[in-house]
Amino acid sequence: MNLQRILFSLGLVLTFFSCKEKPKEETSRPNLVLIIADDMNWNDSGAYGNPVIRTPNIDKLAKEGMLFSNAFLNTSSCSPSRTSIISGKYPHNTDAEQLHWPLPEGHRTFVEELKKAGYWTGLGGKYHLGDAVKNHFDSIIEVGTAGFQLGADGKQQKLNGDGSGCESWVSLVKARKEETPFFLWLAAVDPHRPYYEGVIDEPHSPEKVIVPPYFPDTPKVRKDLALYYDEISRMDKYIGDVVAELDRQGVSENTMILFISDNGRPFPRDKTTLYEGGIKTPWIVKWPKNVVAGTRNKNLVSAIDIAPTFLKMAGLEALDEFEGLDFSPMLKNLDTVVHQEIYAEDHWHDYEDYTRAIRTDSLKYIRNFYPDLPNTPSADAFRGLTYQSMLEQKDANLLNEAQMRCFIVPRPEEELYDVTKDPNELNNLAMLPEYKSALNDLRKRMAYIRKKSKDVLPKTRTPDDFDRETGLPTDARIRPRPSKAEMFNATNSK
Repeated sequence: MNLQRILFSLGLVLTFFSCKEKPKEETSRPNLVLIIADDMNWNDSGAYGNPVIRTPNIDKLAKEGMLFSNAFLNTSSCSPSRTSIISGKYPHNTDAEQLHWPLPEGHRTFVEELKKAGYWTGLGGKYHLGDAVKNHFDSIIEVGTAGFQLGADGKQQKLNGDGSGCESWVSLVKARKEETPFFLWLAAVDPHRPYYEGVIDEPHSPEKVIVPPYFPDTPKVRKDLALYYDEISRMDKYIGDVVAELDRQGVSENTMILFISDNGRPFPRDKTTLYEGGIKTPWIVKWPKNVVAGTRNKNLVSAIDIAPTFLKMAGLEALDEFEGLDFSPMLKNLDTVVHQEIYAEDHWHDYEDYTRAIRTDSLKYIRNFYPDLPNTPSADAFRGLTYQSMLEQKDANLLNEAQMRCFIVPRPEEELYDVTKDPNELNNLAMLPEYKSALNDLRKRMAYIRKKSKDVLPKTRTPDDFDRETGLPTDARIRPRPSKAEMFNATNSK
């Protein structure tokens, strides 16, 4: 009996100290964590059905949260996607719609609003937003592809990192202000090009990768995809580290994690296009306090919805200029429909383009405003093994019709796909009589959104930075970019 009392007393003491040492869970406003992959295709993880790629931590996020199967970005280019997300505006309204254009002064962001409302705000990894909004974050550890960060003095400091862009994530979680709700913008560089061998201990086998039908199945293509898989697996490890640190701090229950990509796979016909491989994104929400684990949501959601939703989560009102919608009701009810369609756009990214798309739950309508230009991939994809293999196969007359799409001139002015029957968007239905009614409906929807959002066609084109035949730099790279006044005609509402 005395022994039982001793053991019981000892248990009480241990319980007291374990409770005392456990960090206090935030019980009111949720913490918000946005994790952004760089150039990751929507279905390149185990959670989205790829049986080859190793992504145990992304898969665990989906198992413990809600996976969205119809989530989309508003553009398929790195910096325009990020500036659109943070400002809550369509890219053409950010004044930063072309690659590398910074978000100018005067644009409010959801991060700034969170900071003003008492949130501690931090960014770790790739920045690519512009100097004007740096003070919207309490702390920034900016890491680029070369393994550099910006120090407090604004100068670059070399990191002993691995090039993933994720090395600072856990440090940022640890550096957050205690007893204060926090927002973290965790931006990977993975799986952005260039690719190197040996970035993970067990590289993926080229023989086992899944080759999309619009790529030729060659050894170079398979090697390229395997290296791309490796970088996703490297990033996946850091996602697990962040979740483990949140668990260690005892704040996971009321922390909402949203995992997305900024655009699709950095391969031909994916990144910088408005096909599914360009604008469809992984979208996983883990929030144990409010999201049922293991749920799947098939309704449309758009990256332009992140800004108003995060403010709603923090008990704040969306800014008047936000153009997205609060998607938080979708987290409670799988039948809630926020969008009947999403709108996406493509602008200059190494090469000139101007393309728009409407995506419903079953159809994709694409309008190519510059059909005289081929669908040339981004410069980094141009230099990659896949496109170089495609050029070789083209010269040997070995590419099929789908694989020739990057080279065809002129492009069709209109494209229409039934994405439920044709997920790879190989069969253009725009000219078929039986789809005339659907085509007219989508034309009207696009015209309405363009007018409402003041999306107008530039009166001038931006010169390409690289030659479309050789990939070599052009003299456009040393010419100044045209100003807004030079590019746009205010009366032009095409």
